[in-house]
Amino acid sequence: MTDMIRVTLQPDAAAEKWGKKVSLTPTAEGFQIHLDAKFPARSIQKAARQLDGLGVEQVELSGEGWTLELQWAFYLGFTSAKKLTGVQWQGADATQLQQLASCFGWARQVTNQTPEQLSPEALANEAIAFLTPLAPDAISHRIIRGDELLAEGWVGIHGVGRGSERPPVMLVLDYNPTGKVDAPVDAVLVGKGITFDSGGYSIKPSESMSYMKCDMGGAATVAAALGLAIQKGLSRRVQLVLCCAENLISGHAYKLGDILTYKNGTTVEILNTDAEGRLVLADGLLYASETGAPLIIDAATLTGAAMVALGNDYNALFALDTALQQRALGYAEQVQEPTWPLPLAPWHQGQCPSPYADTANSRPMKGGGTGGASNAAGFLSRFVPEGGKGWLHFDLAAAFNSSNTGLWAAGATGMGIRAIAETLRQEAGKA
Repeated sequence: MTDMIRVTLQPDAAAEKWGKKVSLTPTAEGFQIHLDAKFPARSIQKAARQLDGLGVEQVELSGEGWTLELQWAFYLGFTSAKKLTGVQWQGADATQLQQLASCFGWARQVTNQTPEQLSPEALANEAIAFLTPLAPDAISHRIIRGDELLAEGWVGIHGVGRGSERPPVMLVLDYNPTGKVDAPVDAVLVGKGITFDSGGYSIKPSESMSYMKCDMGGAATVAAALGLAIQKGLSRRVQLVLCCAENLISGHAYKLGDILTYKNGTTVEILNTDAEGRLVLADGLLYASETGAPLIIDAATLTGAAMVALGNDYNALFALDTALQQRALGYAEQVQEPTWPLPLAPWHQGQCPSPYADTANSRPMKGGGTGGASNAAGFLSRFVPEGGKGWLHFDLAAAFNSSNTGLWAAGATGMGIRAIAETLRQEAGKA
């Protein structure tokens, strides 16, 4: 049986004998964390990483000062791909913390699965199995697979996924707590679900491809965000659209120079098969637009450019609806998920020109050239209601780490789940 280690908080610095700026010292019953007054949550998360590195499996958070946010920071640092539990919560916040842990744990576990385990259809089924028990009488779903996608006009998901033997799918999950079939859809969440991204014929180098199981992190994030909002009492009708495919090379794979014609008439020339996320999201955004929902949120591990701009500490947020963007940034700050606005203007739609189609899916250069994250967002803006009112695009730069850091174990982080769930709770039904 694994021993339970007690962890307490200590506002004072460690004794000199432990060295300078030491954040973790032993006690008779376990360990104490010496808080950094300027960055208390960050210092706790770092100390929790150290405890995980020592092989500690089970901890009890004990003593004074453990707020919800500080307990959550400990959980984020302590857990890993191999250990998603092991924290005994303290006080009145235990229920909320367990809700968070269940959603983050599911998203991280799914994202960390191997590409062989998680086919596009398996991802859809994982989301159904996670969400349905949370509101069994309020949730229904539909999976559109393979050539059915083409028959219904979802050319992006079909085009990207047709190179794989395992068919691409679109999951449409309907959470309708009103019980009324004709109830309006108040919000739609759209997630990029590329279960493995080789880059297609614009093939990635091995070092970049090795962690491309994470490219369905957007789908996991929005599904977990919906689950968290449901557990917090969401009473509005919300639909979830996951755009799931494997981006592989074969005789059936889409090619550079191909042109896709979307349901809204937009034609897209393929200049980079590794810019596939925006192609599948375009279908999801078109579906969301067709519902008439006043709030549309998409999330994706979309561009390396967002990581170049922000590192792995912040998610990027794009919007043409600047008032909504500012409110969403406020919600993200409330739940302590670092999120930063990057530029998006209507003219970004024209940043990937094509002589053969309305637009290309990228510029014909590595990473899409300068401003790649904004150009990708500009591409997506072609597929939302005119003017982008009510639409938010999260580029999840902080959703995955390819190796251990001082704050995170290698793998999925779940960052973005709380910000999107809170935005959904605050904004759905506002219009």
